[in-house]
Amino acid sequence: MVQRSSCIRKLVQSLRAASSSSKLADYRGLTSQAASSLPAGSQPSVYSDDEYAAVDWDKLGFGLTPADHMYVMRCFKDENFRGGQLSRYGNIELSPSAGVLNYGQGIYEGTKANRTEDGRILLFRPEQNAARMRRGAERMCMPSPSIEQFVDAVKETVLANRRWVPPPGKGSLYVRPLLLGSGPILGLAPAPEYTFLIYASPVRNYFKEGTAPLNLYIDEEFVRASPGGAGGVKTITNYAPVLKAIARAKSRGFSDVLYLDAVNRKYLEEVSSCNIFIVKGKLISTPASNGTILGGVTRKSIIEIARDYGYQVEERAIPVDELVDADEVFCTGTAVGVASVGSITHQNRRIEFKTEGRLVSQELYSTLVGLQTGRIEDKKGWTVEIH
Repeated sequence: MVQRSSCIRKLVQSLRAASSSSKLADYRGLTSQAASSLPAGSQPSVYSDDEYAAVDWDKLGFGLTPADHMYVMRCFKDENFRGGQLSRYGNIELSPSAGVLNYGQGIYEGTKANRTEDGRILLFRPEQNAARMRRGAERMCMPSPSIEQFVDAVKETVLANRRWVPPPGKGSLYVRPLLLGSGPILGLAPAPEYTFLIYASPVRNYFKEGTAPLNLYIDEEFVRASPGGAGGVKTITNYAPVLKAIARAKSRGFSDVLYLDAVNRKYLEEVSSCNIFIVKGKLISTPASNGTILGGVTRKSIIEIARDYGYQVEERAIPVDELVDADEVFCTGTAVGVASVGSITHQNRRIEFKTEGRLVSQELYSTLVGLQTGRIEDKKGWTVEIH
């Protein structure tokens, strides 16, 4: 009787393994061709167009809620990426001597997919993220996907995870592309192999304050980047060094840190994870992208929108002393969107800014979100619809 039960268990396990292998083969059969143009028969069959994932959308924050699938593509040094695949989200295997683990040879991107009121799914300027990744890869001595490969991979990832795109007005699907030096290397040199990976998570507000104004702190002890460094690209090595400054600021009740330049310690640079703008009348100023400041996609879009509305926008060195004369201050970024700043504290002096009434930041934010969610007609060709 025991032997018979054992045989039955083995038969059931065998059938399950065969089913699992069949499903995995289906995922691996998907190539880096744009998901929006894949034949219906090759689409991942693990979702339906009219279902949502089991998420309490009203309680969504900016924590990790992994979507079902991720995208992986690999190549060797001095070769080109090809043959990307979708697979279930899960852990990846890396050698202990991988370049990314030992020498920080890695960069990442961030973009979002939004659901419109009529059910369409839109990406926002993904080719800009692709171009920025290529610039970062060149700086970090890494091969990178072509712009077309990057955009197609993002499309595939979002399409496979479309049930994780929140309902209209409930958030976005945050898409995180990574480029890693995954090959083993002992001496200080570029890795011999590279992995391009994309995963996704539904998100809403980045800061715990939600849409409330931010309170920033200028920490004169720490700098984010220095001339000749990698502050102008989205390398992973730019982010861990700011954690201590952020933790110290938050322990004192602030939202985040605003950094000054490394040379003179007198010019505004950026916040830990976003760019900064100051407003005085019809003039909007933001620190110039001169190698120490990340050229944000949201930053670039807000500059264009502001100029369309008749504002004068300057990209220049901004002395910290100019904060006292500013009407408004706001931050921009893929994760944060456009966030109003209520105060900045510098050398124990708290400078407050306008956060009520007619706000320039709110005007620009409304237009940006309107474009991203399809509520405003896109005449610039910035949105990409996924079918």
